[in-house]
Amino acid sequence: MSDASAPRPALDPEQFLTLPAPLHVEIVEETGSTNALAAERARAGAPEGLVVVAEHQTAGRGRLDRVWEARPGLGLTFSIVLRPDLPITAWTWIPLLTGYALHAALADRIPEVMLKWPNDVLVGDHKISGILVERIETPEGPAAIIGVGLNVNQGLDDLPTETATSLRVELGETFDRGDLLVQFLGSFRALLPLLEQPDVLRAAYVDVCSTVGRTVDVHLPGGETVRGEVLDLDQYGALVLSTGEGTFTAHAGDVVHVRPAT
Repeated sequence: MSDASAPRPALDPEQFLTLPAPLHVEIVEETGSTNALAAERARAGAPEGLVVVAEHQTAGRGRLDRVWEARPGLGLTFSIVLRPDLPITAWTWIPLLTGYALHAALADRIPEVMLKWPNDVLVGDHKISGILVERIETPEGPAAIIGVGLNVNQGLDDLPTETATSLRVELGETFDRGDLLVQFLGSFRALLPLLEQPDVLRAAYVDVCSTVGRTVDVHLPGGETVRGEVLDLDQYGALVLSTGEGTFTAHAGDVVHVRPAT
């Protein structure tokens, strides 16, 4: 499936005019990274709710500074400025809440969509979306920059790896990217109060997380690997594994990869 037959209409700013405050969408034709641009806007005083969305992202960043490029007009790449009034220990739930909100926005279309801890959205074993949250300092206080990349209208030839997928590949049709963004932002805004209810968020996230209950290899910096069955998430959103020798807690910031054990 090639991108040649997929329509690539530009995002329409009018689709976002009725979003509830404080949401405000800024569309840019091209940028290296929407996270970097949103961080620049936040440091310059942009309020909570700014959403920077790019038609073409040339140097998107994932966890551990992995770099990737999104082809123009096929996917949805955007970043949200959030200024949460939360204890620093609660910020670890922000990427998990984002994934849960994206799952909620996609589940009606793809019932088998699941979350992979800590920052991926999967259909089966194929990645359809990735999330990167960064904490930055600004004159108005700390801000969270929430980056999301969703594969929408890519065909098989457009995807970066064999383990990636898109809405078009899964469902055989193309989608209005603006409508998808509006739907996600509605889901995200409605679920945002769960950041103040981590026990509720943990239960909801675990229910749609394919990592929980699996035996995985947790790859750590320095080459160490810990194998165990994922039992749960702790109160900070970290993985709790049973290793056979006890329990091991894996925090997202300390992990290179989490992969199914082979």
